[in-house]
Amino acid sequence: MELKVYSINGSETGRAVNLDESIFGIEPNDHAIYLDCKQFLADNRQGTHKSKERSEIAHSTRKLKRQKGTGGARSGDIKSPVFVGGGRIFGPKPRDYRFKLNIKVKRLARRSALSYKVGENAMTVVENFTFAEPKTKKMLEVLNNLSLNDKKSLFVMENQNNFVSLSARNLKNVKVVNVSQLNTYDIVNATNIVLSEGCLDEINRVLSTK
Repeated sequence: MELKVYSINGSETGRAVNLDESIFGIEPNDHAIYLDCKQFLADNRQGTHKSKERSEIAHSTRKLKRQKGTGGARSGDIKSPVFVGGGRIFGPKPRDYRFKLNIKVKRLARRSALSYKVGENAMTVVENFTFAEPKTKKMLEVLNNLSLNDKKSLFVMENQNNFVSLSARNLKNVKVVNVSQLNTYDIVNATNIVLSEGCLDEINRVLSTK
């Protein structure tokens, strides 16, 4: 499986790269993608939600009325959940939503997501590039040259490139990561994946089945 290599000017370089079929051409596993995305979102939940139960409400504990003879139901103090301002029954408590997922499942999920993008012709390979200084205008030019102006794009670089990352930071539809930060949720969430030519060897090493 081959993909043409483009320059950041949008022109073909005349070169092509071979994509590993065991990573970019597998039969996608939807359940693995679901589990990995679920874990990613769960890991990002703060879990600090909290509501007060009746024992935590700051109100009087005086019994509101006598037990019998009123013609209505018995009632306790004003902190009872049946009254406005009372405690909440079975309210949320702080908790940790994280859960464990085997590394082989996570690798399978990333390979499946990448295979989907290749099958949808939503993957572009560009030659390695960097900027002399962080400029949002430069990144906009790259997006325009690659016809990605109105598309949610994920740029995968070989190494951490601060100038490229800072140039894309103010663009809501663009995210720049290196191979070690690549995750299934970002791949699925993006409309187009842009891989730098130099990152392919690292992707093959990280996601290899061997």
